Amino acid sequence: YGLPRTAEALERVLDGVPLNRVQVRIDAHSWSRAVADWLLAFLSKRRSDPTKLNLSFGIDPAAIFAGTGRLRTSIEALQESMPQSLAHFFSMGVPGVLLEADGRVFHNAGATEAQELGTMMASVVSYLRMFEKARQPLVYAAPYIGFALSVDQDQFLSMAKVRALRKLWARIQEACSIPASTASIHAETSYRMMTMADPETNILRTAIAAFAAATGGADSISILPHTIAHGLPAGFARRIARNAQLIMAEESHLGQVADPASGSGAVEALTDDLCTAAWEEFQRIEAEGGVLASLQQGYIQNRVQTAAAKRNGAYRAGERGIVGTTLYRAGTERPVET
Repeated sequence: YGLPRTAEALERVLDGVPLNRVQVRIDAHSWSRAVADWLLAFLSKRRSDPTKLNLSFGIDPAAIFAGTGRLRTSIEALQESMPQSLAHFFSMGVPGVLLEADGRVFHNAGATEAQELGTMMASVVSYLRMFEKARQPLVYAAPYIGFALSVDQDQFLSMAKVRALRKLWARIQEACSIPASTASIHAETSYRMMTMADPETNILRTAIAAFAAATGGADSISILPHTIAHGLPAGFARRIARNAQLIMAEESHLGQVADPASGSGAVEALTDDLCTAAWEEFQRIEAEGGVLASLQQGYIQNRVQTAAAKRNGAYRAGERGIVGTTLYRAGTERPVET
């Protein structure tokens, strides 16, 4: 949202925030490690005990590689250095997510739900493999691993995707003989569903997506402002996005019901189908040498491009529609404040 990547900017944003009452999520990707160091330095300056906070640093080399096309080091060097570089975080006992399997970059590039989930599973297994190679107990690493995914206006499919992620993580833990721990899931409303034309329709899309994330079981949710396709959102768009979350939490009480879709034949079937398809994608990536090797060779990108082309073809053929863009388009567009 336009903040400079500096320690001073981070301190200015967090000044006056009751850190013990909220989750602090760092979403800076290639700068995640640096921002994590800045945050810990800030906490030390404020004499805050990091063990009493809920933090998420979102460090994900696979998402960085997929989004930028490069890594700061070779894959081999990364695999060797990451366990040691994060050792001091583990030793401090900082609760929350250090490593994150982030599917959003794949979703926004056009991946199917199964491709997004399968790539996330391959990412999380690559983290576990790094720690195993460094002879560090996986049981200590697993609680520091989290997930981030995209949810869109397809309510039931998004609900099923969040539910499927929990099942897939449980299966990974079982296969690795790790004691079961609950997946920490962050959901963000889809960037790729946001339209430039008639942007007010995006308010409805994000509301449906956030509802799906909450009822699917996401632990935290970010709603993108409805004008984000036009550039840096202005204050009004940010306020609408923030208040939508507050209404769902404080007035609709969506977070007080555990897995409301449980027992629904349609949602259960969707969840199982996604688990099966995602596991097949995960196995495919593993056969290609793991997520980083698959990205390096372009295998994942090729499959995502194929899926995106198929979806775009359906829009061009009129088989799928976008209200306000391909369907019922407004005669005139109002200026968008950014």
